[in-house]
Formats: sequence, structure tokens, C-alpha cells
Amino acid sequence: QVQLVESGGGLVQPGGSLRLSCKSAGFTLNSYAIGWFRQAPGKEREWVSCISSSSGSREFPDSVTGRFTISRDTLKNTVYLQMNSLKPEDTADYYCALALIDGSSCPRRNDEYDYWGQGTRVTVSS
Repeated sequence: QVQLVESGGGLVQPGGSLRLSCKSAGFTLNSYAIGWFRQAPGKEREWVSCISSSSGSREFPDSVTGRFTISRDTLKNTVYLQMNSLKPEDTADYYCALALIDGSSCPRRNDEYDYWGQGTRVTVSS
């Protein structure tokens, strides 16, 4: 069973930054596409970013383009979501997910992912 663990969430003021991490014990993330999603209270889960297994594709919706970046550390078997210039509307629970696909695919839909973490909460407030 693949277990994904997110960390790095917390309370930050508007304009601040956070870096979220997605790790897996006993399963390599490096061979598969990883996505980040978020879900705010009362709203549907929203795609935030994805990185293909080759790391050649990194995609973002317009709402976070220019503020968020995604990267891998293959030695640490970790995927990071760097979030800058945070806004109150970025407040949500953030989830990483793994899609059992390789190559340059960068999935954007919930149903394209096979495993999910438990989430980490990000609150942007003054």
C-alpha cells in the first residue's frame, strides 16, 4: 500500500510563503506523476499543480501560476510545492497524490490519481 505524507502547512500572513512536502515511506515517488490539490471548506477539491515522472512537465492553473512552483528531490524521494505571495483565498487543506503513470503526463483530474495523502492545512490570514 502506498502511503503519502504531506507536511509544511501552517498559518501564514498574506504575502508570505510556505513550502509543502510530499513524502512516501517505502515507495519511490520518482517514477510517477505527482499532483497537488486543495480543498477549502465548503468547496470542491481543486487541482493546484502536477509534475510528471520525468519532471519535464510542470503545470499549474491560472490561479497560482507565477506564485507556486513544484519540484522533486530524487535523493530525498520528496516532492515540494513552494507557495509564494500567498493570499487568503489560498487557505485550504492541501493534498498530494500519485498517479501510476510515467513519462511526460501531468494529470489534472482527481480521478487520474491512484493514491492520496491525508492533507496538510494552510491558513493565510493576518
